[in-house]
Amino acid sequence: VCLSTAPAADRVTNAHASAARDILTQSGVKGGLVVHLGCGDGKLTAALRADAGYRVHGLDTKAENVAVARRHIQSLDLYGEVSVDRWDGKHLPYVDDLVNLVVADELDAAAMAEAMRVLCPGGVALVGSDGRWTRTVKPRPREIDEWTHYLYDATGNAVSKDTVVGPPRHFQWIGGPRWVRHHDHVSGFNAAVSAGGRLFYIIDEGLPTSILLPSNWSLVARDAFNGTTLWKRPIPTWVNHLWPFKAGPAQLPRRLVAVGNRVFVTLGNNAPVSMLDAATGTTLRTYAGTEQTDEIVVSDGLLLALVRHRPKTWH
Repeated sequence: VCLSTAPAADRVTNAHASAARDILTQSGVKGGLVVHLGCGDGKLTAALRADAGYRVHGLDTKAENVAVARRHIQSLDLYGEVSVDRWDGKHLPYVDDLVNLVVADELDAAAMAEAMRVLCPGGVALVGSDGRWTRTVKPRPREIDEWTHYLYDATGNAVSKDTVVGPPRHFQWIGGPRWVRHHDHVSGFNAAVSAGGRLFYIIDEGLPTSILLPSNWSLVARDAFNGTTLWKRPIPTWVNHLWPFKAGPAQLPRRLVAVGNRVFVTLGNNAPVSMLDAATGTTLRTYAGTEQTDEIVVSDGLLLALVRHRPKTWH
């Protein structure tokens, strides 16, 4: 007989952490907004925040459970990244196509329909208990397109085939910063592409107090449907933020491409092309001989790089 010497509280915590890992693994969801229905004491809810790329919202019909769960999450100093609220058991308090993962012990037909409403395309509902889960994926409509290159795709014809987009009727999400650093110098929002339900962009997050303060360029990945920040990668050298033309050098927005679950980018002014995992931002490969790349094109599995002969610095 093997007896555990770990405190009971630690064993409970470890059990919930293990259960959360199993849920996230079975769901296949990597980052984004997770909703836990019937959150109870909040221990599993808190454990579902596997890393900084997740935001978790617990819901429960009982006020006493909400109070207990909030105290537990606050004790972990996680409140904000993880939060809990009361709901009526019928109507989920979210706009359509917002949530990446819904976790619940059981859902009747009406509740499942409501879960499918709030799930984003490709989102997952995981329903069950005792380690047995039923996984339901919300289909991604073919009418939704992607914007993989600076000018739409490898062809450079800046016209999307998306037929879902239309006049805006509500805010889907709002993310910071609200404004770029200055209106008389190069834009702090420098490049943007979208693929696989994720948005990738290069931005100067330097202090807005004065444009004379140093720049802080980063490649940022967000979930395209709810704005959750999935990861960031610093870009030590980019363009001089005091560049006097707002659009900046024409080459810069052409150095970020996202196709499927891969991101191709130069992580510096004269850095080589790197291939990143779109879900985590991890560098999977760096291409030798691609230093001083001016433009990246990915077409039919082929990476093309337009490379300068000499380093370039934009002062």
